[in-house]
Formats: sequence, C-alpha cells, structure tokens
Amino acid sequence: MPDLPNSHGIFVLLLTGFAFYLFTRDRLRLEASGLIILVILVLTFELFPYSANGDTLSPIEFLSGFGHEALITICALMILGKGLETTGTLQPLATLLAKTWMARPRLSSLATLIISALLSAFLNNTPIVVMLLPVLVGVAVKNNIAPSSILMPVGLATIVGGMATTIGTSTNLLIVSIATSQGMAPLQMFDFAFPVLIVGSLGILYLWLIAPRLLPKRKPPLSDTAPRVFNASLHINADSKACGAPFAECLALTNNEMKVDRIDRGEDLSVTKLPSVTILEGDRLAVRDTPERLKSFEQKLGATLHNEANKSLSDQEPQNLAEIVITRNSMLYRASLLGTQFAQRTNLLPLALHRVHNAGLGEISHEIGATSLRAGDVVLVQGTGSELRKLKTLGTELVLDGTMKLPYTHRAPRAAVIMMLVILTAALGIMPIPIAALTGVGLMLATRCLRWGDVSGALSTPIIMMVVASLALGSAMTETGGALYFAQVLVSAVEHLPIPIILSILILVMAILTNMVSNNATGVIGAPVAIQIAEQLGTSPEPFILAVIFGANMSFATAFGYKTNLLLLSAGGYKATDFLRAGIPLILIMWVGFSIILPFLYDL
Repeated sequence: MPDLPNSHGIFVLLLTGFAFYLFTRDRLRLEASGLIILVILVLTFELFPYSANGDTLSPIEFLSGFGHEALITICALMILGKGLETTGTLQPLATLLAKTWMARPRLSSLATLIISALLSAFLNNTPIVVMLLPVLVGVAVKNNIAPSSILMPVGLATIVGGMATTIGTSTNLLIVSIATSQGMAPLQMFDFAFPVLIVGSLGILYLWLIAPRLLPKRKPPLSDTAPRVFNASLHINADSKACGAPFAECLALTNNEMKVDRIDRGEDLSVTKLPSVTILEGDRLAVRDTPERLKSFEQKLGATLHNEANKSLSDQEPQNLAEIVITRNSMLYRASLLGTQFAQRTNLLPLALHRVHNAGLGEISHEIGATSLRAGDVVLVQGTGSELRKLKTLGTELVLDGTMKLPYTHRAPRAAVIMMLVILTAALGIMPIPIAALTGVGLMLATRCLRWGDVSGALSTPIIMMVVASLALGSAMTETGGALYFAQVLVSAVEHLPIPIILSILILVMAILTNMVSNNATGVIGAPVAIQIAEQLGTSPEPFILAVIFGANMSFATAFGYKTNLLLLSAGGYKATDFLRAGIPLILIMWVGFSIILPFLYDL
C-alpha cells in the first residue's frame, strides 16, 4: 500500500467524502452544499497554508472556478438552449412526433428515442424532456398506453445522447477542461462520439424493445392535469381564413385535428355541423383540447380564443399561457368571467375553461365568459409575465407555476441558424467552444431571440455552485496529492489485472458513484484520479478520461441521479424502484459495451 498523503491531502479526501454526503441530502439545496464545501476549503487553506516545493497554494485559486472557461461555456450553452426554447424552435418537431405517434406508435417510439438522444448531444436535455413530456403524455392517453412505459425510456435516452460530445453535458465539459489543464491534449467536440454511437445504439435498442416491458403501469399523480383538456370558443372574425368557407374546409385548415362540438351563431342559435354549412363572421366554434393545440388551431384558422375586441396584446413583452385554479377565496368563485370583468381588472385574456368534475358540455354556456365557475375549475389565460406576477401577489387567485411562454415563432429560424453556427464553428475548430458559445449568446440577443430577462432565467444557481465547488475540490485533490494517493490505492489493489480490466473497473466505480451523488461531482473528482492511474500504469490518459466521462453520465438507476429523472418521477407516477428496474440493465449494457470498445480503440 502507498504511504498516506500529507495532512492537507488527508483533509481534502475527507472533505470529498463529506461533499458526497451533502450532495445526497434532499433537504439541503445543491447550491447550499456547494457553498459549504467552498467556504470550508478556502477557510482551511487560508488558516493553515499549504506549501509544496517552496510554492504556497493560495486559497484564492479555489475561487478561479467562477471564471473558469468550463463554467463560462456551460452558462453560455444554457442561455443558447433558452433561446431555442423561447423562440419555439423545437416545437414543430414535437408536433410532428405527436402526429406520427398516432399513425405508427411502434416506429414513432424508436424515432422519439433517437431524436431525443441526437438533440441531447448538443443541447441541455432538460428543455428537451420538458418539451416532450406533454406530447408523450397526450399520446399515451389517446392511445390508451400507460405514460410510464414511454416517459422513462425517452428521459434515459437523452442522458445516453449527452455522452457523445464535449458539450453534451456540463459533466463532459468539466472533465475535458480538467484533463486539459493537467497537460492532456484537448479533446475536440466529436473525439469520443464514435464509441458512444456504437454502445449508445445498443442502449437505445434496449430502451425501445425491453425497458417498456420492465416498467409497471403507473397512473400519473396528476392524471387530470396531464394533459388538461379545456373547453374553448374560437371566434371567427372577418379576417379569419375560415370566414366564408364551408365547415369541411375549416376543419381541413387544421389537418382535420380539430374536434368541434357545436357551432354557435348569435345569442342562442346553434348551427348543425354539416360539411357544407358556411362559417360566418361572428360564429363561435366550441372546441375541447389542450392549451397547446388550442393555440395552434387559433393560428391556423386566423381566429381568436377571446372576445375582447378592444384588447391589444403587447408586442414588446412576451406572452404567457397560465392556468388559474378557482378557489373559494377567488373573485371568480360562483361568478363568471364577464360578471367580474376579469379581463379588464387583470389585463389577462381568458381563453378556455376546464371543469374539475369532467362535467358534460351542456354545463358550459355558449360563451365561456358567462359560465358560473366552481371551486376547482381551471381557467386558461394569456398575458404578460408582469400581469401574472401581479395576480399572484394579490393572494386571492391560485396561479399554477407551470406557465408556458408563447414562442416567438417568426424568430425560430434565426435561433436555429445561430445554434448551428455555434456547433459548426466549434466542431470545425474555427473557434474554441467558449468563444463560439459566447458569440452565439450575443447573436441571440442582437437578433431579439432572447431578452436579458431570459438570460438571467436561463442560468441555474445550483449548477454554477456545483461546478465551482467541484473544480475547487478537484484542484485541491491534485495539488495536495490526494488524487495521487487514491489512484495508487486503486492501482495497488488491481495491479495484477490487465489494463482493460482496470479501465472497466473505473467505469463501473464512476457509474455507481454518479447514481448516489451529482454527476458533476463524480466526474470532476474522478478526472484527476484517472490521470494519476494512467501515469501509474504508464499508458495514455485519454481512455481513462473517457472512462470517467462515460461512467459519470450513467445516471440511470436513481430518481436523484439526474435532474430530468426527477421530472420523470412525478410526471410518470413512477416509484424509486422503477428506475432500478429500467436503469440497472442499461448501466450493465453501457458498462460492458464501453469496457470492450475502449481497449479496442486505444489498443490496450
């Protein structure tokens, strides 16, 4: 066994174990855990200075993570992802997937897995999962499929795809940056895409063919709200594409996706829904659907979901869709939207109504604004973020936090082009990734794909603090000899084994750790250890760094292993054991696959 490191090295190893413990505490926020570790580290090295070879390690160096290129790149990529989300760049893709699911669900399932994985190689997978969740739940409901058989495979596929490039996850960027700072040749964007393509393909096939069979049918805890179906009236005006057209042509404008319950004309007249009946100015089409589809029908018909002729929507501030739940303290309880002058008092447009008890359509008035509302009913409204915040502060209305910002669809092509330019310039070596990403953010702001308010909303405090704390710990482990000691212990325990087996063990250790603590913490602490192991064995450090990257990304087996897993946990109604059922076999497939292909590629 190697000699113990110095007192500072022992302290850093103990602090690393403490960090692992803190990162698993659900009651303690991640950013708080990161700050605690950072404060302990800098205070200790300030009060008890560490010197090696005549040089003193300044605790200020541990704060350099706030200006580290990896953190800057991660933040820039989060902002770029927000630009794609805000402009609705990916929404047409979600719509297309929804259509194909209805026609060929089996092949559509495979296509969804592949597309999700490919997108995650370049984008943060959280907005991808958030975008697909309502689509997949809606598909499951309409096809009488348990959402639990669809959601987890797609979520895990995005994690698999994130392994493929240096920008696929923040973990990849951190590990590559640490390896470069310790003298290893920089890894370019697609340098390790090939092994992920081979092994990841096996993982995707497993998620397509086997994982859904391993997952029990679960009922989502909010089955009434995912997706929530609203009653609405589409008001036909003189400029509407449907005005003067036969009813059949009106339906064709929505690809026959819109289901009309009745056609209201005048005060108390309903017109028979014959294909040849002509839609006139002032008619109201009574429809029932999800908020996203209602807004799509509104756009395709050139109609309006509101009847506020003198109400103009601000073009200077982005519009949001939000759901307001009627409570007994609400101004709308046992009252109507028109009777309370809700639109005039709140500057919010009521668009549709969802009845809590699945009431029949007969209980909905010809004009939803005249319908008497009950506790538990939900009103879909449209307005600016500032107006919604005002309503929240009143305390009398329950505004659901899940507001949906309406995308600037006409700016979506700009955002897509900017993101492609960032990827291409970084992939071709024209610009380093941090510069390309920062330039992309500037272009997003200059072309108004993003506003400064969106920029601040895109940044995640937990991720920033986790990255900085992990970088500081990794630096301390390297400088004090803690990483060297850890590597020597591991090598001495397995020195009689072939190098490919040692590499395989490293992948498995990282995979186990990442399901217990943060993948960033696992990767950043594992990176210096991997380099020391390679030096001890006298071999190239690159395959060992890749072993850490791949192992640290295998966050498949626990709900807290990755942030998107927590989203899936609630949306799919899963239990913690469900992640073990589907995740452990996927870990084994990926582990065995990488254990075979890495030694082959690097001739170990």
